[in-house]
Amino acid sequence: MFLPRKVGRKEKDFVLYCVKNHCKGGNVMDPARKLYLDNIRWMTVVLVVIYHVVYMFNGVQPFGVIGPFREHQLQDCFQYLVYPWFMALLFVVSGMSARYYLQSHTTKQFLKDKTRKLLVPSTIGLFVFQWLLGIYNLKIGGGLNIAGLPMPILYLITVLSGVGPLWYIQMLWLFSMLLLVVRKIEKDRVWNFCSKAPVWSVLMLTIIVYGSAQVLNTPVVTVYRFGIYGFCFFAGYFLFSHEEVMERLCKWWWMFDAASAVLGISYTVRYFGENYAIAPVLNNIHACVYCWFAILGILTTMKNYADISTAFTHWMAKKSWGLYIFHYLPIAVISYELHEHAPDTPEVLVYLLVGIGAFVGAFLLNELISRIPILRWCVLGMGIGEKTCLRTIWSRFAKSTVTHRTNWQKKSE
Repeated sequence: MFLPRKVGRKEKDFVLYCVKNHCKGGNVMDPARKLYLDNIRWMTVVLVVIYHVVYMFNGVQPFGVIGPFREHQLQDCFQYLVYPWFMALLFVVSGMSARYYLQSHTTKQFLKDKTRKLLVPSTIGLFVFQWLLGIYNLKIGGGLNIAGLPMPILYLITVLSGVGPLWYIQMLWLFSMLLLVVRKIEKDRVWNFCSKAPVWSVLMLTIIVYGSAQVLNTPVVTVYRFGIYGFCFFAGYFLFSHEEVMERLCKWWWMFDAASAVLGISYTVRYFGENYAIAPVLNNIHACVYCWFAILGILTTMKNYADISTAFTHWMAKKSWGLYIFHYLPIAVISYELHEHAPDTPEVLVYLLVGIGAFVGAFLLNELISRIPILRWCVLGMGIGEKTCLRTIWSRFAKSTVTHRTNWQKKSE
């Protein structure tokens, strides 16, 4: 006769530890997890996807795109509304998340996790998978000449051309490594000092935002803005990771939202038609003030009203990483093939096909590659056991239960 036994503390702690530290999405079990940051992250990634759909057919930024349908396109306004702030916001959120992660993990764990999650996909992943995107980037840009180049050279060119949106995680890994050095020097003195920051001092940081936007910008590939993105990352770590700072700012969420709305509309009207992705439109005082107030508005509004988790938001939070990694390939493939083989496709239908294809294609690629052990490490930075760890946990738990019952029976006899 087998008697049911009460699960012991060791077995329970073992299961919780494995789920939290080895299962994809296991950290949602942490009651202190900032759900509004998860929601900001996946919503911003959705904006990135929509932006790239519009960007592919824009008439303002001419490099590496199919090109506009007509001379004046109202949908190009979307780029002016989001480009000044949405990647800066992701760096702020990443800085905050780095602080929360280091509160419960060692420096060695942080180094290992960030290297696997960020550096591996943005380097090894280029050679393993993202070179496919490089082929279409070259085709769209008109720079692919297979007949004129040896295949090894062509492969290296496609690898370099396949970076796409991975520039973000390249920079994020660099900032994360720099953070470890900074932490070793400042030993939380700066972090503790920032907890006292009043609201007016946070607003005055607009000056630092503007100054950082002027420096450490790469001349050709303009997305590598080390100055402003580095500042945003460290502002997230040192400033916005303080609950007391966020509570003070949240009282003024309506002011930040109103100011950012006025600044965003005026910025779009003022500079529409000019290249928004380069100086002086990108890093002028108007753009920088709009960037900072948009970040403040989104952080405070989401903390006040979106610090929740539903089945949908939880699913999107889990899939947002794969969506970011994979979305640009289907955009490039569908856009190029439509342009080459169906150039007369109606404009609205093109946007629908490319937009739907971006989301569906990214989700399908994520589901496929995340189930292939070596590929998911190279392309997504996932650990080998992340998809199958629940089965392993259950088998170990069941084995320990059987062993306990066997020992109990022997003692009873």
